[in-house]
Amino acid sequence: MQSPCLKEVTEVCLSGCCCSCSSHLFKSTASHHTASKSESTSLACRRDFATKTSSSIFPNTQFTNHESIPSLQKSFSDFTKAYPRYYETAKVDQIRAQEYCHLSQSNHTCLDYIGIGLFSSSQLHKQESSKQMVPSSSTSLLPSPPQYSDYPFFSISYKTANLKMELLHGGHESELESAIRRRIMSFLNISENDYSMVFTANRTSAFKLVAESYPYKTSRKLLSVYDYESEAVESMINSSEKRGAQVMSAEFSWPRLRIQSEKLRKMIESKKNKKKKRGLFVFPVHSRVTGSRYPYIWMTIAQENGWHVLVDACALGPKDMDSFGLSLFQPDFLISSFYKVYGENPSGFACLFVKKSAITVLEASMSTGIVNLVPTQEFLQTGEESSGTDIEVEEVSKLRLQQDISDISRSFSGLISKHSRQGTPAKTLEQGELSDSVEEGAYSGELEISGESERLANNRKNGNQEVVCRSLDQVDSLGLVLITNRARYLINWLVSSLRKLKHPNSEGVPLVKIYGPKIKYDRGPALAFNVFDWKGEKVEPVLVQKLADRNSISLSYGFLHHIWFSDKYAVEKGRVLERKDNAAKEIAANKLKAKSGPGISVVTAALGFLSNFEDTYRLWAFVAQFLDADFVEKERWRYTALNQKTIEV
Repeated sequence: MQSPCLKEVTEVCLSGCCCSCSSHLFKSTASHHTASKSESTSLACRRDFATKTSSSIFPNTQFTNHESIPSLQKSFSDFTKAYPRYYETAKVDQIRAQEYCHLSQSNHTCLDYIGIGLFSSSQLHKQESSKQMVPSSSTSLLPSPPQYSDYPFFSISYKTANLKMELLHGGHESELESAIRRRIMSFLNISENDYSMVFTANRTSAFKLVAESYPYKTSRKLLSVYDYESEAVESMINSSEKRGAQVMSAEFSWPRLRIQSEKLRKMIESKKNKKKKRGLFVFPVHSRVTGSRYPYIWMTIAQENGWHVLVDACALGPKDMDSFGLSLFQPDFLISSFYKVYGENPSGFACLFVKKSAITVLEASMSTGIVNLVPTQEFLQTGEESSGTDIEVEEVSKLRLQQDISDISRSFSGLISKHSRQGTPAKTLEQGELSDSVEEGAYSGELEISGESERLANNRKNGNQEVVCRSLDQVDSLGLVLITNRARYLINWLVSSLRKLKHPNSEGVPLVKIYGPKIKYDRGPALAFNVFDWKGEKVEPVLVQKLADRNSISLSYGFLHHIWFSDKYAVEKGRVLERKDNAAKEIAANKLKAKSGPGISVVTAALGFLSNFEDTYRLWAFVAQFLDADFVEKERWRYTALNQKTIEV
């Protein structure tokens, strides 16, 4: 039988040995012997990775002065010696240089959000520069084209709708929405035969929509697995409780923040009728704050015990759905989100997928949160500014709407024509392989993904509009192995390097405390940490975030909760936990009442597939400045001297 991973990916560890990556996958009993051997090899490989990382990154070295840390060039040289296969990810750097030049030009490091982008910066710039005015005398009705920053491919239009009816019968879907829906479902490998989908304003809206339609009268419980406070989950909890749900949460053991397995199993398992639906099990696959990955087996256990399963895929990496095993787990609900352009335009939307067999259990409920995607139109001059009639204005509007939709696919037209002239079928590319038309080491910016030209041509032949999402195309061309390896090297180097920073006192107090997994082969690309001064007192996360922004580094902050302390850590519990009311006010940015109890406010950083070594080095060098006991006061003085708002601690 096939493992829950649809296709196991062969990973290569630092020592050069090959191993099957099955870090959180469980094999069938029919292949128990083979699985045991594979898991043993995989475990050894992961252990070897952690050992080599610890021994290769600044071995036997501690940095007690920020001026003593090695240069970017020296650090990169050491980094590539520790992770020689990082050079195999050079295609990402080529894409970044040619398609996301703003990341280098702005000298800004973006580490404040996680997710998947739709478009490339180059694509949007080219789109705007190629935008032509509508010809004819009616041109006078139109102002000059807006600047790029004001002209995304689409805008969001809110509507009040019945989720169940939308899923069963569908609303009025434009060509643009149909095209984006098809592209996203193809990217996530979700079949339209099995799932229906609606666009939502954001992740929070998607969670709330499920809560407002779920049948809590017959399936009373809501069980979630989150080690951090989430506005989306809090919104779901509040709505569910109002409708009579019994809310439960998994707990996480201090200090590694691993799931308290025994407690979670007791909450999931039913000693009574397992066929009766017990409620909704909300599973995030891995934490978008700490980077912890959770075993997929929890979904199977929940399903076997009569739970509907909602998978939160918003923190999954760009190609993680390839290894998710969706066709085997078949969750009842799945939520994913997309932003527009990495590091430049984080606005976007979320997608709520509902298994068709689960739609009938939902209750009718009029809700907000479902949205339409509409092409952004240039504003028409009206009234005294318009010299045309109403009919002329209407005609121009129609032309502009058609142009907005058709222009989206313009960038691929030349590529398809070029392919047609070759007279050969499109080559199916393996993951991580570029098209034959792209010379090795000379990325042309026109990527073909597996079957992409054929898919585009077929859609046009069938009269379907096609939206070119270059970021998704680029991710498809790179593949799961390359993207995962790159993130693995960068995040583990960052964790190891941060742990090398020590205050210059006799006790050697660590500058940084990392929460959740440390150096680990299969940790996620997110990191939760705090900075401590030489007295061992925590520097407020909001202050760290503000100072990072002052240094052109975008970080965020979060609140860890549901932490369980054994008797061994009873003293530490009183020292590390805090009430959210006493945490920084900005952390309570969402206006929902926090019900998570005490927790820990933390700084968070997240790596995207375009993150490079310089991004991680810049964060490390910034944090190292806190080794200077006067760093905060110096920065406060600089803010005041520059006539900027003084930072309030």
